[in-house]
Amino acid sequence: MVLPTFGVSNSVLAAERIYASYSALELSISVTTLENYAKTGVINEDLAAYQRYLPLEQLQELRRILLNRVKVSPVVVSQLLYTPQGEFLLHRLAQVIKTSQPEPGFGALRSALILASGESGGLTLLNVLRKYPTSSIRLDVAETLEIATELEKLVNQTHQAIAAVSQRSKIEAESISPPNFSQLPDLKVPGKFKSQKYILKFFDSTRNRLLLTDVYIPNVQKTAPIIVISHGLGLDSSNFQYLATHLASYGFAVVVPNHPGSDAKQLRSLLNGRAIEVAEPSEFQDRPMDITYILNQLQKGNQSDSRFKGRLNLQQVGVFGQSLGGYTALALAGAKINFEQLKQDCLPAALQNTWNMSLLLQCRALELNISKSGKDYNLRDERVKAAIAVNPITSSIFGKAGLSQIKTPVMIVSSSDDTVAPALSEQILPFSWLANSQKYLVMLVGGTHFSTIGNANPANQQVALPADMIGDASQARRYMNVLSLPFFQTYIAGKPQYTPYLNAAYTQSISSKSLGLSLVKSLNTAELAQLLDIKGAKLVKKKFPTP
Repeated sequence: MVLPTFGVSNSVLAAERIYASYSALELSISVTTLENYAKTGVINEDLAAYQRYLPLEQLQELRRILLNRVKVSPVVVSQLLYTPQGEFLLHRLAQVIKTSQPEPGFGALRSALILASGESGGLTLLNVLRKYPTSSIRLDVAETLEIATELEKLVNQTHQAIAAVSQRSKIEAESISPPNFSQLPDLKVPGKFKSQKYILKFFDSTRNRLLLTDVYIPNVQKTAPIIVISHGLGLDSSNFQYLATHLASYGFAVVVPNHPGSDAKQLRSLLNGRAIEVAEPSEFQDRPMDITYILNQLQKGNQSDSRFKGRLNLQQVGVFGQSLGGYTALALAGAKINFEQLKQDCLPAALQNTWNMSLLLQCRALELNISKSGKDYNLRDERVKAAIAVNPITSSIFGKAGLSQIKTPVMIVSSSDDTVAPALSEQILPFSWLANSQKYLVMLVGGTHFSTIGNANPANQQVALPADMIGDASQARRYMNVLSLPFFQTYIAGKPQYTPYLNAAYTQSISSKSLGLSLVKSLNTAELAQLLDIKGAKLVKKKFPTP
């Protein structure tokens, strides 16, 4: 139903025959034959003719590759493939899947990927081949097998890392004497305070940024500490209304800005062909500056604006952010953009070997360095005393040197099935780089990049994602409510009675079968390398160099 949004029609010519090269051998196979073999394992006469040239184990591996599914939706695929980063990915894939034209464009491959992701079987190589809008295609079998091996290693690494986090969480839970949680307040229940929502308009003339901002003011008699919520790419303030209202019911004033240039409006412009970027490189600077500007304006109006009546405590600020909003939260907490790491990781040779799509977005930050002649970017806001980053991108834009600058308490939330900002490279390993002791890593086992995102205001016309791309969203949102609340109560409101909720025993007690939950406080780089036990993997060679 959403495919016409991307200008893609299902009534395209489908590929009928594949010319597959393997070493010096070229195989001519019909798509129907390949599809029957992939689904049944039966080798018919058409394929049997090549069986003696292609080792059985390679043939079986090819079958598995054809059916392996990448959990992604047409929305995400289209969002990526119509950007410069997507063009880079298309160029790489075009080395494996080719048409008979000497210099084919990316239109056919892009169309096949979007259509395949919309199939009931999802984005598989087989579905891509079936949806290819040319009568014949050429497939490099050896290169396909090599790529599959790389991806399998990355998947195995991630599974091992998640298992290691879960095991460490169990150890931490057993090492403490947890309180009787049934005797403690149930944090899923809203608090006692009612709140009033205001939609404020701030305009930063120096950056030409109109910042429409939702502000939730609780009816407290004393000053209220501030929590800022920063949305991710292609979203808006309405996606986190569920969290804003929950925090406000416990006495926090909650500020939820809309970031122009990386919000739902920008995504619609991209999908409609009016923009070529899901976000400009300047967003890496502008997003943290949006929040600093809004805090400055609220500070000015705190006494003069009758809606606030001096009730805002703007020296005690916490930030919650998801995806690019997670980056924003960490930048405000003190993480510095690491241009040296970006230069190293964004070399063409390095990018040619990566399957971490978030790295392609992170590399765009190098344009900031060029525009500012290499000067240091200090996006830290001293008023921010703690930060929660959900599915953030961190590995290269901050790296170890950038993340180690954070001195405030930090919670990083990761999802096991995140294909946008992969758990191992973007959250688990970066967590081990944090130098401060007040840090928490939360793992949503079975969660995706989109699980914690709330329902948007229908008037905002966001493109809906399929259910299997989101997972158990209601449970994920409950987790965000009951973990954000004690974290901010402890480190922003100064209420230590909430610290018993911030440990592995508590997360273990509320973890569900549909969406597992674990938390660790301690996991350093050496421990992670030992737990993973994957010495030959590329990620380990890069991040855990051997002596």
